[in-house]
Amino acid sequence: MKNYKNIGLFLLSLGFVSCDVNNDLDTITNPAETQVALNTSGLDFSNYVAIGASFTSGFTDGALFKAAQENSFPSILASKFGVANTFKQPLMNDNIGGMAFGGSTVIQAPRLFFNGAGPVRLSATPTTEGTTVLTGGFNNYGIPGAKSFHLVAPGFGNLAGVPCQLANPYYARMATSATATVLGDAVAQAPTFFTLSEIGGNDVLSFATSGGYNSAVEATPFCAAVPAANAIYQSDNTVSPSDYRGNDITNVDVFASVFSNMVNALTANGTNNVKGVVANVPYITDLAHFTSVPYNPLDPNDAVTGPAFKAQIPLLNSVFAAVNQIYAGAGQPERSIVFSTTVTNPVVIYDEDATDLTTPITNTLATSATFATFVQQTLGLPAAAAPLVAGLLGQQYGKARAATANDLFVLPSSSVIGTVNTTHVGNLITLSGGLLPQTLAGQFSAEGITLPLADKWVLTPQEQALIKTATDAYNTTITAVASANPNVALVDLNSILTEASTTGLMFDDGLMTTNLVTGGLISLDGIHLTSRGYALMANKILGAIDAEFGSNFTTATNGLAKAVDYPTNYSPALR
Repeated sequence: MKNYKNIGLFLLSLGFVSCDVNNDLDTITNPAETQVALNTSGLDFSNYVAIGASFTSGFTDGALFKAAQENSFPSILASKFGVANTFKQPLMNDNIGGMAFGGSTVIQAPRLFFNGAGPVRLSATPTTEGTTVLTGGFNNYGIPGAKSFHLVAPGFGNLAGVPCQLANPYYARMATSATATVLGDAVAQAPTFFTLSEIGGNDVLSFATSGGYNSAVEATPFCAAVPAANAIYQSDNTVSPSDYRGNDITNVDVFASVFSNMVNALTANGTNNVKGVVANVPYITDLAHFTSVPYNPLDPNDAVTGPAFKAQIPLLNSVFAAVNQIYAGAGQPERSIVFSTTVTNPVVIYDEDATDLTTPITNTLATSATFATFVQQTLGLPAAAAPLVAGLLGQQYGKARAATANDLFVLPSSSVIGTVNTTHVGNLITLSGGLLPQTLAGQFSAEGITLPLADKWVLTPQEQALIKTATDAYNTTITAVASANPNVALVDLNSILTEASTTGLMFDDGLMTTNLVTGGLISLDGIHLTSRGYALMANKILGAIDAEFGSNFTTATNGLAKAVDYPTNYSPALR
């Protein structure tokens, strides 16, 4: 063992010897940070105008509100461009979010906040009145909900059309006239620099958030004639504009025409050499709105819902056993529905693209002696009711299947799965002529268990492919337009979101992902960015400006936004 005693004596002796030595040490100072001046490379930001949809407006947490607008990416860019004091936005009244129209009618809900368990709406009444029209020109023409063709459509800001959803309430409160267009109002501001962002996002988003719901066929018609904002739309080569409804994916040729004309109008405005930035369209199915709800959430071991669910599984499997045989007989055994008592189970969904086996299920069960016995002994109904029950099961499961990991569920489905659809209960009782008791009708009306989850709650692989095909076509147009115009820089938001949804994105010292609540990038609505996310987006735009035009925002002192300056959530006390 080493002897440390002498080392202690040595150090002690040094102390005595050093009595006559000057022990005052010079203060060590950190070297001054090198200041790098901003070089704008001759770019004229004096009148910066932003055109786009909800991202451009600063929409976050399911609403538009004042603090979020002040932290929008155009507002952040304006501060970096040195024009924050002159950058004018159509601010909402407060931080409640939402909008009233004509006094007591709420047409847009208040913002979401996190209550410790999940996102919930503020218990407050919106104070922003949609019929109060703001005057004067603006620098931020971000219109929540706007599709590409809406931005060039006269009437999109007509107040009279808002109650029937024939016009946009956000644009209606800032449009210069009932027949004005967003692009026309923006160009009239004579921008010296512009951003054109997320054009095309809403063109697929409403289709996606509605679970691919075919509104052109199934939706309730508008309460008046087709609005002017939709009159230029044609969803494909066979569907006329009068058949168009709000959830359809915009025709790629319509998009190409609108987008190229918008860029031409902005860069050719006035006599100045106007420059700007355009952004392509992300794969929106990477957003938390579509990735947060698992395909197999039915847990027989859940402390709250598990016991009741587990108790029903023997009956469920006996019912589906007969249906599964018909699926297998049709060469589609993958549609089989079997519930486990030990692991989490997939939900049952309605698949509009599945082969319709309504008739085979009805006919096979109706003529089966064993099914008649099942109806009598298991369901407690007369054996003579077997044909009726067979018909009800055929209608219910003719286009049903078990969900797979390839299906995506929209965020609101989380509050529906496992609940009893009371409307369906009433329908079953009526269709059975009162033969089905309410308890039994209720057992066959559990959403995603005995009642296939409706089309509006799920995006099947076929529907996801439609979204991707359209998005890729939009991005091909955007890239081509940007490449052909030396006055336009391109931001690849598609790759940025893909990275965030896979490995995550570093923003200063923090990793940002697309996870709901915890990821930091996506707000509580699962679609729009947090204010910190918009700050990151602003930085990506600044980087694109540097790369295309030779400026140095990315290296200049305070040239970029800092993560710590922007929140990922807002307190419910903020009003």
